Amino acid sequence: MAIRTEQLLLNVGPQHPSTHGVFRIVVTIDGETIVNATPVMGYLHRGTEKLAEQLTYTQIIPYTDRMDYVSAMTNNYVLCHTVEKLMQLEVPERAEFLRLIVMELQRIASHLVWWGTYLLDIGAMSPFLYAFRDRERIIHLFNELCGARLTYFYMRIGGVKWDAPEGWLDRVRAFVPTMRAQMAQYDALVSGNEIFLARMKGIGTYDAQTAIAYGLSGANLRCTGVPYDVRTHHPYSLYDRFSFRVPIAHSGDCYARYCVRIAEIHESLNILEQALDVVPDGPIMGKVPRVVRPPEGEVTASIESPRGEIGCTIVSKGKDRPYRLKFRRPSFVNLQILPKLLIGESMTNLVTILGAIDIVVGEVDG
Repeated sequence: MAIRTEQLLLNVGPQHPSTHGVFRIVVTIDGETIVNATPVMGYLHRGTEKLAEQLTYTQIIPYTDRMDYVSAMTNNYVLCHTVEKLMQLEVPERAEFLRLIVMELQRIASHLVWWGTYLLDIGAMSPFLYAFRDRERIIHLFNELCGARLTYFYMRIGGVKWDAPEGWLDRVRAFVPTMRAQMAQYDALVSGNEIFLARMKGIGTYDAQTAIAYGLSGANLRCTGVPYDVRTHHPYSLYDRFSFRVPIAHSGDCYARYCVRIAEIHESLNILEQALDVVPDGPIMGKVPRVVRPPEGEVTASIESPRGEIGCTIVSKGKDRPYRLKFRRPSFVNLQILPKLLIGESMTNLVTILGAIDIVVGEVDG
């Protein structure tokens, strides 16, 4: 005789940290098996795009800090880069080098936050402490550069706000081998652990065709073998001057996404090492009008953030504030695949699958 079971509706969230922010999933479970999952968003909605219509272009920059607050430097850059593209502004070379250096430092810091919190989710305490210890070194460098630890407001349209203080580039250079040594320790601590591998391998699997159909980007796309990275496919800033590889994996599971992000930290260190050897002297701001008024028109630009492709579209009517502003937020787009991955899985794997997507809810809600 078949055992009769009754389905149960269960709320996961909205709270931190098990859902990585103020995010809720309503799941229907049959025993321990998920039969339906519905993400519920909007608890952290700030209305950035609508607010931008009443702000000057420079005033919008701090709002980008607060979308993906784990990767504020790249958010600053995508807005400034889009405005510069519309105005055809030339950014001084030293400013562009400083931008690239802080963006790659930010990529490392973002992945460290993900690595530490993700392993905490699946039951490992020590990696969280090590990750935040090493991220603190980057945060200290940012604090020296712009006086802030999380939301930086460092980028400006046409350049950057402050030049690097004396000895700052040398301290970044010293950080690179230190971080490389730590990465070797991370690998020894985690990557071969049997419990870790059992929790990750074969969980949350999808193929390249599915990833493309869902519009995934970043590690969520490259884990299926698709080597798409905006830095190499549509080069911006100074990325075409440096040699680095685009890490990929092929299994498309949580472990593949883990491996891609760890490899990306190594590549960011390689980029930093190359850039630091050739930073020129010179101005840090281009010739920008006192009041920024892009010409009438529409422009779109995108860059590679730690979570994937972040895009910005601006519609200008020739005024000092945008007529319309739209962000393509990778956390929001990547999250679309979550219900598909959860159906048929056990509740034990829910946080494993969600954490491997690597969302920041400020960017999901916009």
